[in-house]
Amino acid sequence: MNLYEHTIIARQDTSPSEIKQLTEKYSKIVEKNEGEIVKTENWGLINLSYLIKKNKKGSFIHFKIKGKGNVIEELEKNEAIDKKLLRYLTVKVKKFDLDTNYFTKREDDDKKESYKN
Repeated sequence: MNLYEHTIIARQDTSPSEIKQLTEKYSKIVEKNEGEIVKTENWGLINLSYLIKKNKKGSFIHFKIKGKGNVIEELEKNEAIDKKLLRYLTVKVKKFDLDTNYFTKREDDDKKESYKN
């Protein structure tokens, strides 16, 4: 079994219910191809470095997947034709980092914002 970190970027006008549907849709594709979703993270709406199809922002969804190469092949085949998605990226890793949440707000950030106001 290989380990993959897979991230998809949905259009900025995608609603939270559509984000949930996208997450379920791609999770089912992984399970159908004998893969396993270890963790799913919704990173939220993030500014893009440059315009992609006239979008300044994108909703990022991140998957940590265990499976064979055909799982990723099938995922990317479906994502390439999905009009709700702007980009996708898959990285093969040796080990998952399941403890760190890079996109959660820390209490320090909240305090800094309250001092500004």
